[in-house]
Amino acid sequence: MKFWAIVILLLTLVGMPLFAVMGGISILSWLGSDLPDQRFVRFIAANVLEDRFSNTPILATIPLFTFVGYLMAESKTPDRIVRAASAVLGWMPGGLAIVCTVASAFFATLTGGSGVTIVAIGGLLYPALRRQGYSEKFTLGLVTTAGAMGLLFFPSPLVMIYAFIAGVDVTRAYKATLPPGLLLMLLLCGYAFYEGKRSGIPRAKFDLKEAGSAVWHVKWELATPLLVGLGLATGLMELDESAGAAVIYTLIVEVFVYKDLTLRKVVKVAKDAMMLSGAIILILAMATAMTNYIIQAGMPQAILEFFMERGMNAAWQFILVLNFFVFVLAMVMEPFGALLVAIPLLIPLAATFHINPFHLAVMFLLNLEIAYVTPPMGLNLFIASFRFSRPIVDVYRVVLPFVALLALGLGLVIVVPSMSSFTIAGDVAKARAQAAKDGSAPREAWLLECVQEDTNNLKPCSKEDIAKWGPDGQGLAAKEAEKPKPTGDVIPAMDTGADAGADASVDEMDALLKEMLGGGADAGAPDAEAPKAADPMDDLLKEMLEAGKDGG
Repeated sequence: MKFWAIVILLLTLVGMPLFAVMGGISILSWLGSDLPDQRFVRFIAANVLEDRFSNTPILATIPLFTFVGYLMAESKTPDRIVRAASAVLGWMPGGLAIVCTVASAFFATLTGGSGVTIVAIGGLLYPALRRQGYSEKFTLGLVTTAGAMGLLFFPSPLVMIYAFIAGVDVTRAYKATLPPGLLLMLLLCGYAFYEGKRSGIPRAKFDLKEAGSAVWHVKWELATPLLVGLGLATGLMELDESAGAAVIYTLIVEVFVYKDLTLRKVVKVAKDAMMLSGAIILILAMATAMTNYIIQAGMPQAILEFFMERGMNAAWQFILVLNFFVFVLAMVMEPFGALLVAIPLLIPLAATFHINPFHLAVMFLLNLEIAYVTPPMGLNLFIASFRFSRPIVDVYRVVLPFVALLALGLGLVIVVPSMSSFTIAGDVAKARAQAAKDGSAPREAWLLECVQEDTNNLKPCSKEDIAKWGPDGQGLAAKEAEKPKPTGDVIPAMDTGADAGADASVDEMDALLKEMLGGGADAGAPDAEAPKAADPMDDLLKEMLEAGKDGG
């Protein structure tokens, strides 16, 4: 088994697909199990074929939203977004740089990747920023990092995948990631404002007519997230249904309204989008299979014990280890792979320390983005180097101020966990109120308050709830079960003497006792209608005494 593990590791290093790596690890793990009855390949399908995976709407949502992003990327949508943002924000100090930040975040949200944002939005705005007077250092650093916060906004596919693995509602996940995303955008826009003022960049005069015309020209694209958001907010559409509506709407807009794409081009775009989506879903399936073995083998507990033996016994210590682990992992893996590999390992550990699931999501996604723009292995650095024909060492230097700002945002999120959860405080209060009304444990609230290792067995998070319901959430239920329950009129039944045998409803234990003591109709009672007989135990004692006298 060790030999095959080494083979898989070597194949991974030479570029074997991630789904094959995960699938191979899962198969070898089950076949090498210590328990003979678990040495079967069929165990890798245990979680993949169950309803939690096969019936999840995310399997349809991921390819649909990916298709929407590809359609917009291949059309002239980036041009229209840049024009509208420039017309509305160009008059501010650092206006065009702020436009780059906002447009990049919006585009990264739609496409699910900051790498493609560098090519699409960065390629458009890089020459414009240079012509307006921004330095080479600032411009290159900005276009390389500006899309970083976009993966926290709706409808980022990374948030969907996290919500699926963590077992939380995806709509609430988007509500929770919005404030931290806006914080990062504010930090980068503030830096752009400062650079515009410091460098004396000329500002464009605000033209109301041009602003109105530019926004009107991009109105159809701006309506896409609005359509999806309204469908979800009103309850008229579920997540997968809203994604389908977005695809139909975007196809109509790009092919028949703007006429940027031909039907032949749409077929090619669909092919490219489905290749990416299929790879993501296949990786997700193999990651789910691997998670099944990881939990069965108790690996998270072993990892936890390893760190606890070395002094990790507090939540803040776990958070530091978590951030370092995710950052290093994201350095060597692409985003979806890092998410699918790390989250199954981190969920049980985070559950032990009662980490908020939305706080965990924001920390994880921010670490991914920071890793992709951090020297020396950040993926986006190589994309920017290739796209703008700059030596990679030059890119290393120019991104450092932006990395510092992103790290500052991550630090604020870590120090103030409520920043990631205050938007769902109303949902938690509503769940608790409903549980109090029903007289049951607030399990729905626990799912929103702390990471759950098993969403089918929800456990409390706070000290108050643990004291009330027990660490497993079954405290009061167990106490109720221990209370004695009435089993019928036992005492009168024992006093019925010979008549007890005629009563079909008499307790079985009473009947057994009567049989042992010689009671009932078959005990030799002279008449069923006779008066109440003496206690059989008294008769037995009398017989024993008489026998003793005769023997003397």
